Amino acid sequence: MTEAMIDPQGYRANVGIVLLNQRGQAFWGRRIGMSAWQFPQGGINPDESLEQAMFRELHEEVGLLPSDVEIIGCTRRWLRYRLPRRYIRHSQRPLCIGQKQRWFVLRLATDDERVDLRAAGEPEFDQWRWIDYWDSVSLIVPFKRAVYLQALSELAPLAARFFDINPFSPPDASLF
Repeated sequence: MTEAMIDPQGYRANVGIVLLNQRGQAFWGRRIGMSAWQFPQGGINPDESLEQAMFRELHEEVGLLPSDVEIIGCTRRWLRYRLPRRYIRHSQRPLCIGQKQRWFVLRLATDDERVDLRAAGEPEFDQWRWIDYWDSVSLIVPFKRAVYLQALSELAPLAARFFDINPFSPPDASLF
């Protein structure tokens, strides 16, 4: 595997995935060995398109293939978040200070049983569950909240064409 791309400002190119089941609930995975939960996400290799990276990450983290999902949409631009200082590896070059992400919203086109957290050699998640579309914003670690809100707000009108998701109802802004 090639090394993920880091731009001149120090942001690592990344894809985020909002996977929705038939009821419009979102896949929520717990990072292996941690108490942190999140949507699937991962770096983009230099030889990959956004869509190729998204499908690779979907398989590595959730065990699903392109035939298991339908792409509903993608954010139009890069969304960025900075890492807290304690997570920045100052000795690493090039220095990565955060992520710049393009987010995809997908519809699960198969049964839940197809989810396999151990499909790849090194699992990223050790547990998963379905949650309400907007709940992730209040459940995610604080330094990712703004980017989750941006991504979900942009993708909600697209998802609302298929699911009973209020596209204009993000969580309480006092969280930020």
